[in-house]
Amino acid sequence: MEPSNNTTKSEKHAVEIKKPKKSSNSRFLYDLKKSTKAKFAIIVIFIVSLFAILAPILTPYDPVTTDLMARLKPPVPFRYSVVSHPLGTDALGRDIWARIVYGARVSLLVGITSVIISGCIGVTLGLIAGYFGGIVDDIIMRIADILLAFPFILLMLAVLAVIGPGLGNMILVLGLTGWVSYARVVRGEVLSLREKEFVESARSLGASNMRIIFKHILPNVVNSVIVVASFAVASTIITEATLSFLGLGVKPTTPTWGMMLSEGREYIRQAWWLTTLPGLAIGITVLGINLLGDWLRDVFDPRTLL
Repeated sequence: MEPSNNTTKSEKHAVEIKKPKKSSNSRFLYDLKKSTKAKFAIIVIFIVSLFAILAPILTPYDPVTTDLMARLKPPVPFRYSVVSHPLGTDALGRDIWARIVYGARVSLLVGITSVIISGCIGVTLGLIAGYFGGIVDDIIMRIADILLAFPFILLMLAVLAVIGPGLGNMILVLGLTGWVSYARVVRGEVLSLREKEFVESARSLGASNMRIIFKHILPNVVNSVIVVASFAVASTIITEATLSFLGLGVKPTTPTWGMMLSEGREYIRQAWWLTTLPGLAIGITVLGINLLGDWLRDVFDPRTLL
């Protein structure tokens, strides 16, 4: 005698209940294999990082050494090119390829270091504001509102004009002023997490506020912090290029993509590669980081974890 439809449905339901869920690691790898944009982003970031690390090996030229006899030579496929300079030279005869790979070091250093500084400050302030609330929350959020009231790039220009340009100053300013987005995101999540049962249980067992914040709440907001940080790295790289373009970034002798754009704008009609190639480097790098951040946002979206 064949089983009834009701029995069949219940058996299927039982099988579905017993089916184990994928672990977070396996789900992460599964989504990575399925996402084309994530694989493209990781490849781009890996290549740019590799160029930055292996810059002395990838080019025999010093990025600041001039050679007026080889000035304004176009890239290899174009006429009058010099094979020893595959991407051409600038107005002072400096190798474009060498300046691009060494410029990747500055961009990644500024982007990653300033994001670490601003992330640590913003996450800490966001945890404190969301957990304690009251006047502490009001003070922190009002300071954040004041910073948001000023256009970010104008604030950078004003501060760097006072303290002076330089790599260390730029990293410090970007780190100390970029914490607002972290604080606002973390505060919003902590406001909901502090009333959860696991927090109340830890509090009833006598756990201190600092232990509750950093042991129980912080791990639950890390995913959002990672997403914010990934987008912040791309934004910081663009900001560094903008400041260098305006002459308020690093020293003129330091090869950066923004500085290359600034120096090449005077020759844009006769030497297009001086601005096009560093511009492509900025665009591809920022695109890769933004695609990675967009994928991480989809992966860590709470609605996809159900």
